[in-house]
Amino acid sequence: MKKIIIIGGGPAGLTAAYELLKDGRKDYEVTILEESGVLGGISQTVRYHGNRMDIGGHRFFSKDDTVMQWWADLMPVQGKPAYDDQKLQREKPLSPGGPDPEQEDVVMLVRDRVSRIYYNHCFFDYPVTMKKETIQNMGFLTTMKAGFSYLGSCIAKKPETNLENFYINRFGKVLYSMFFEGYTQKLWGRHPSEISADWGAQRVKGLSIRAVIKDMLSKRSGKKNNENAETSLIEQFWYPKYGPGQLWELVGEKAQEKGCKILYHHKVQSIQTEGGKITAVTCQTPDGEKTFTGDIFLSSMPIQDLIAGMKGAPAPEIQRIAAGLPYRDFVTVGLLVNRLELVNQTDKKTLGNIVPDCWIYVQDKGVKLGRIQIFNNWSPYMVEKPEETVWIGLEYFCREGDDFWNMTDADCIDFATKELVQMGVIQKDAVLDAHREKVKKAYPAYFDTYSEFDKVVAYLDTFENLFCIGRNGQHRYNNMDHSMLTAIHAAEAIRQGSTDKRAVWNVNQEKEYHEQK
Repeated sequence: MKKIIIIGGGPAGLTAAYELLKDGRKDYEVTILEESGVLGGISQTVRYHGNRMDIGGHRFFSKDDTVMQWWADLMPVQGKPAYDDQKLQREKPLSPGGPDPEQEDVVMLVRDRVSRIYYNHCFFDYPVTMKKETIQNMGFLTTMKAGFSYLGSCIAKKPETNLENFYINRFGKVLYSMFFEGYTQKLWGRHPSEISADWGAQRVKGLSIRAVIKDMLSKRSGKKNNENAETSLIEQFWYPKYGPGQLWELVGEKAQEKGCKILYHHKVQSIQTEGGKITAVTCQTPDGEKTFTGDIFLSSMPIQDLIAGMKGAPAPEIQRIAAGLPYRDFVTVGLLVNRLELVNQTDKKTLGNIVPDCWIYVQDKGVKLGRIQIFNNWSPYMVEKPEETVWIGLEYFCREGDDFWNMTDADCIDFATKELVQMGVIQKDAVLDAHREKVKKAYPAYFDTYSEFDKVVAYLDTFENLFCIGRNGQHRYNNMDHSMLTAIHAAEAIRQGSTDKRAVWNVNQEKEYHEQK
């Protein structure tokens, strides 16, 4: 029996454990070492005073049918309307024979994808669409400037040596300045001119003014040339009744039923190597240091920490590159409010007639806030009283140890509340309750020493029994489905006795937008 050690109980680590054990084979003894006390990583769901917070927002959608089926097998899609759909008489595609969310908990809801930009006290579609409301919100003069700016970008293309030029080539400088520059700087802590165009190429391929106009015209004509038209953003997605953490906790339970050991509060601090293999890892635990030997190791821990903890001294160049890999850290402030001041001017019905957005992207440069989540719209079951209160998550991007990160809970909540009041989203006396969550290394970034990252990959691949999986395990801005696929490919290689890591590293290498189909 082979001993398999999995570092990290996020989507990648849990998927790997489940894949190795699901068919009942007794070939593997699987242990998950989880630093925190919960499963799911940044896909966890935090419970607070009867309400639930999704850390970062997670749409269950994938272009990969294997992943969609994987989710559906564990958590079937609803067969009856959810509470809010029933109350508002909203129609949703239901799964024949699927569970009733009002009666059962293990169920995927079908939710509408509504994400907009909030800029200058107005809502704009995300991505920006050229329609009457957009022109009204921008004003005639700004619209004309944006139009001529876009035409100028069509005539004189900039070399795509950075993310700023990438955006300007597709939207023109005016729209770039309004809708991309400030938000990108908030997210990454760097001006877009300092960031590689690779990130934009992967995240926003197919999104441009030309594509927007083509999509708009095709919808008005009532037909779409699927062969030649740009793919469009998904309009619906799945979501677990009680948030993404519900699914990952379920996967953990299923894996444990098959024999997996999940050890919480086990922080891997050092990695022993010998003869081109990982031989053991040592963890800091509540009971002191513990060492775990193994035959195969799967790591979803940040590569910066993995290399730093390796005994046997990686070459100085590898240590330098790994130490210089950049990350952005993440803070969510949950606010329970009695009402929002934002008016629902859409044709979408919601409980309490709140705005229908799951996410609101905050482009205003005058506030630090990056995004607003409205948990009522993700799932009515995330909120204890979804008709009487609104439970929102305010997302901030920062650096561990900076002034914002080091704020007390009370100061951070006060700061976030004041920003919402300043933006006209809530009244200052609207807050009924509040909670803060901090997440380290939530976003691996593509600058600084990342340009030399291929050398780190080559070094890690010299360890034949090490598989790097997941977002931080590969230092790649993976969506949840991509993290799962790295684990699925790793588990497949292990079952086949292969040491070939190419399929694992090749996940999410295509240069196309993540939420298109």
